[in-house]
Amino acid sequence: MIRRNSIVAIAVLAMLPSMVFAQTYTMKLAHLNAQTPFEVASGAMAAVFKSEVEANSNGRIKVELFPNGVLGNEANTLIQVKTGVVESYISSSGGMASFYPLIDVTNLPFAFSSYNVGYKVYDGQFGKEFAADIEAKAGFKVLGFGESGGFFAITNSKKAIKSPADLKGIKLRAMSPIHQAIAKSLGASAITIAWAEVYTSLQTGVVDGQMNPISIITMAKFQEVQKYITLTNHLYAPYVWVVNPKFYNSLPADLQAVVSDAARTAIVAGRGLSRIIDATEKGLPTLAATMQVYVPTAAEMKQFRDLSVPAARDFIIEKNKADGEAWINKFFAAITQAEKELAAAK
Repeated sequence: MIRRNSIVAIAVLAMLPSMVFAQTYTMKLAHLNAQTPFEVASGAMAAVFKSEVEANSNGRIKVELFPNGVLGNEANTLIQVKTGVVESYISSSGGMASFYPLIDVTNLPFAFSSYNVGYKVYDGQFGKEFAADIEAKAGFKVLGFGESGGFFAITNSKKAIKSPADLKGIKLRAMSPIHQAIAKSLGASAITIAWAEVYTSLQTGVVDGQMNPISIITMAKFQEVQKYITLTNHLYAPYVWVVNPKFYNSLPADLQAVVSDAARTAIVAGRGLSRIIDATEKGLPTLAATMQVYVPTAAEMKQFRDLSVPAARDFIIEKNKADGEAWINKFFAAITQAEKELAAAK
């Protein structure tokens, strides 16, 4: 007869392999904005990702969040991802441009007619090919193209911007070289200001205005230091969510699946939050309470488009030559295909 303590011993021995080999991992995830998941998309993405990964890995992966750019500016944080000091970062397109200049293709003005078109492009075949090219040329594994806040508007403290002519003499904060090229094409003076210094720079007049989505403007409280907002909707560039490839590849296949799936879920959550902000009193009504809102006419929008689109295209091709032109063509082909698919689904 087998004694009870012998049965327990056998059971413990059977469990030992899984106890020994159930390795745990720590994943440091950084992003540029505040960890306020009900106010900004990157905060929502980080919160959802942490919850999904820790739950679905049964605690085998612990996610530590580093918001507000606490690990350094974007270039420094991306270098930390490359060297493995930080496992993951939700980067702006401007931050990624130093490591992968072709990301500027996503900053082509007036490219998207709706958010759904953008989602299909970035989640579809174009996004997969673009992610593979980023990994091949810049050395980052891409988990997805996340929500940066939505379509861009232009704010300033000087006057209502109704057409490009009104931007003449306006000092506009532009966060990347292609944004500077776009601002200059519209007649503004483009000035580079680090994100952490934008509010103070607007407040003190170092710059007169800036370009960002409504959800970012409200999150940063720019309405406190800006008087006018023009709803140009001229840009919709994604955040690029990257992870150190060595870390990702070190994970067992089941945990790789957990991380990838959690990132996809988190990206959907970020998009949803931005659309909620846009659709409620937390968005434009908050700004309209203290700012003058202007919606350009079709003729005025054409002026913005006719100046900015060629300037951005020329900038990309001059910087990236044939490679830039090829990716521009792929980008617009993906947009056309997405529009066809959405129209057919109606």
